[in-house]
Amino acid sequence: MKTVLQAFVDQVIANSRFDELDRIYLNNRIMSLVGEEGMTAEAKSSELIALKEQLVAIAYHNGKVGGSFAEQDCLGTSLMDFITPSPSQVNHDFWKTYESSPKQAIADFYQLSKRNDYIKTKAIAKNIAYSTKTAYGDLEITINLSKPEKDPKAIAKARELPQSDYPKCQLCMENEGYQGRINHPARANHRIIRFDLEGETWGFQYSPYAYFNEHAIFLCGKHTPMQISQVTFERLLAIVERFPDYFAGSNADLPIVGGSILTHEHYQGGRHTFPMEKAEIEHSFVVKGFDKVEAGVVKWPMTVIRLKSRQKEEIIALATKIFLAWQSYSDESVGVLARSHGESHHTVTPIARKKGDVFELDLVLRDNQTSEKYPDGIYHPHPDVQHIKKENIGLIEVMGLAILPPRLKEELEEVEKYLLDEPHQMADYHREWAKAIKEAHPDVTRDKVAELVHEAVGLVFARVLEDAGVYKRDTKGQKALLRFIDSLGLE
Repeated sequence: MKTVLQAFVDQVIANSRFDELDRIYLNNRIMSLVGEEGMTAEAKSSELIALKEQLVAIAYHNGKVGGSFAEQDCLGTSLMDFITPSPSQVNHDFWKTYESSPKQAIADFYQLSKRNDYIKTKAIAKNIAYSTKTAYGDLEITINLSKPEKDPKAIAKARELPQSDYPKCQLCMENEGYQGRINHPARANHRIIRFDLEGETWGFQYSPYAYFNEHAIFLCGKHTPMQISQVTFERLLAIVERFPDYFAGSNADLPIVGGSILTHEHYQGGRHTFPMEKAEIEHSFVVKGFDKVEAGVVKWPMTVIRLKSRQKEEIIALATKIFLAWQSYSDESVGVLARSHGESHHTVTPIARKKGDVFELDLVLRDNQTSEKYPDGIYHPHPDVQHIKKENIGLIEVMGLAILPPRLKEELEEVEKYLLDEPHQMADYHREWAKAIKEAHPDVTRDKVAELVHEAVGLVFARVLEDAGVYKRDTKGQKALLRFIDSLGLE
């Protein structure tokens, strides 16, 4: 049986440009990181990532690394850097392959990002994921268990470190190859594909903790704040041209309705068909001067206008017209207010796709007003559903995929016990919701209770999206939406 060092070096040679002549060099470099003691231990696996984890455990025993996740991840990414080509080589290979097959170039980069453990496939597999039927189709639910919990000791230790603004954020190009520290993730095995986007240098990478298939990030080469404008629509449609079969979307650029990182211009994309994409058009219209663009309102809990055309420039022009109109549009009869107290409230969450030679662009209308009744946001999950979801409704949730907090794994198990009349420790904030489920299903059985709770969570998520929708699904709301659409000037 091989030692852990032999087995790991075997895998490095098999998965990189190193060859047998490099074995002694690799042995020495790895021992410099891990320590020499324990290198003759028997390999517990022949799989690369498992061997990496065994080496990290040996390094901890040798005192070469601390016990926190952050410290051990710094070492782990350095070990996986051995199988990761240099940034220049990764880019050279990508664009050389792209000349003959864009899809193959993307597939190769995706496989590299999984093989070198940049995409945390083992951690992602821990997530709980399912779909559930609602009035809006099958919504997707994920309880996020992949991201490591923050270690209190590491948090305390991070406070003692000197303040650093390098890299400025987790999306900056400077993350590529960064060793990492307790308060900033390790990125030694991180690679970014560079490409030109509307005259600027942008990067293409994958999300380490992916929420859907081939979850990608497109990031600006400069650390500039997010801003929705005509340029956004131009970039998104250029991205879906450049990256076949991928969608591309942007979080909104205002607090409450925006994403978690508003300080760095970036978009998300990937190879996934979200529930919103499957939703049908329930009201079609044509804007004067844009007869080559099909426009319609999507049957969805949030307010979505979908544009379709073979003419990219026409879609961009109409999207810009709608966006600018929405920025300044108010209708106080339904609580729609463009500005108050000197602040703008209106923006959009845009999502682009390309199907054959047809471009598709969804514009989700957003409003970030707050009130005394709804201090978290009028168009934000309301208090009665925050026991399930209280975080901002960003791009991914908008499209019908709920990213729910890890606390719900155990909390929902306690709800199941309550429904089965078993001893439980159900959180008080679930009580009213659970009581309503129990009254509707008094005879639920053990083999059906998990499915019942899944369905109930899906219905809550549908309500969350309705709360976030600017124009409500009732008659009054839909008439008000048509007034906004009429204001665009219809044929």
